[in-house]
Amino acid sequence: MLKKYIFLIIAASLFLSLSSGVTYYNVKYVYDGDTILLNKGGRVRYLGIDTPEIDHEGGKNEFMASAARKFNSKLVKGARVSLEFDKEKKDHYGRLLAYTFLENGDMVNALLVRNGFAHVMFNRLNLKYKELLLKCQQRAIEERLGIWSRPFNGEESFYLGDKRSFRFHRPDCPFGKRISKKNLLRFKSLHDAFWAGYSPCKRCRP
Repeated sequence: MLKKYIFLIIAASLFLSLSSGVTYYNVKYVYDGDTILLNKGGRVRYLGIDTPEIDHEGGKNEFMASAARKFNSKLVKGARVSLEFDKEKKDHYGRLLAYTFLENGDMVNALLVRNGFAHVMFNRLNLKYKELLLKCQQRAIEERLGIWSRPFNGEESFYLGDKRSFRFHRPDCPFGKRISKKNLLRFKSLHDAFWAGYSPCKRCRP
């Protein structure tokens, strides 16, 4: 069912692209699991996902960071890709924010999530493929692939979720304490938070 759903989404996207003329770019360099450099000099950050961090200063990489970069490189390095944008076209670093497609129609963002090399990271402005990416993540969790191969060993009795930001926090996180009542959710476990499509706060790192 998921494969059929992905096919329909990609087919619709390709139809729209072909009807309006699609532009392809060559990928010159792969920084990590979710950031690439195009041949024309533009840096692209994959929308809707986040991969484990690589410490480019020689420190310790996060779990599966190197594997995520390797998988991304295998998919796109030297390949031609097309970009699809959502409401935000650039981030505060000046990087293009995009859903990135291979010439065969596969979405790189979705492939990384489906194979356990990334988790979803949504914000309220860029939700075009929210349902697709979340379904990919739930399947990867069920199959315990990649970053999900480790057990969920949460240290807290509950976590605070923000409906507006799609982030979740430890109970004592300053950002979590600022969540308004109308946007506040409680998750019993890390599993429940990720299953619902929430991503961890960068400060309290639940």
